[in-house]
Parts: sequence; structure tokens; C-alpha cells
Amino acid sequence: MNRRDLIQRVLVGGTVLVLAPSLIDSCTKDSSTNPDGGDPKPTKVDLDLTLPANSVLNNDGGSLIVQNIIVINTGSSTYSALSSICTHQGCTVGYNSGAGNIQCPCHGSVYATSGSVINGPAPQALKSYPVKLTGNILTITVT
Repeated sequence: MNRRDLIQRVLVGGTVLVLAPSLIDSCTKDSSTNPDGGDPKPTKVDLDLTLPANSVLNNDGGSLIVQNIIVINTGSSTYSALSSICTHQGCTVGYNSGAGNIQCPCHGSVYATSGSVINGPAPQALKSYPVKLTGNILTITVT
């Protein structure tokens, strides 16, 4: 084997090592999408408001975090469901019923109950999820 053949084999082998993981990963099935190739299937989170664990949501200003979602009773049988993960650096936010807003304990970001940023350093709003109250069941649709 001459020097030129050796260099070509090393370059080809190196290229295969760099590209192989990308090619293999692109052929794997992504479980977050529909088998039809469309958008991810929505997931529903049901909260029974008659259960003691969820009873705080029966009161105006009551809040609960479940599955990284902060659920807030904003009054008059209306609810807000938002990601409980701060968009700044990933800390878990909490609802301040006295101030009527959502606060991040790590760096002071403040959000409205709609999820919009009131005060940074958060760069964007919290993700909002549709909420529906049917009888005593609060259903949150997570996409």
C-alpha cells in the first residue's frame, strides 16, 4: 500500500465515522410524531377536582403543578395551564396569588397568568395549554 492509498482510506474511514451517526439517527422513528408523519398527537391531562390532591384548584387563586404544567384557578371557574419551566434557565416557576402573577425564584422573571413575560430576564412567554372544565374534571390538552 502506498502513501496515497493510505491517506484516501483514512479520509474515507474518517468521513464514514463522522456521517454514520447522523444517517443512523435520521432513520430512527421519532415517537413524538404521528405514524402518519403529522404533528405530535395531543395528550390529555385530566384532574378530578373532587380529589383532595387537586382541591386547591377549587379556590380562586389556587394553583397546582402537575407534569411540568402549572394550573391556576384565575377566578369565576376559569383556569390557566402553562409550562412550569421558566424560559430563561429552566427553573420551576410558582404562582403568587397575592400579586396575581407567576414568578421564577431563580432570576426574578415574572409572567402573567396568560404566560406572557411581564419582567425579564425571561426571553419568551411560557407555553400555554388549552383547558376545559366539564363537571368536576379539568382537562388540559398538551401538544
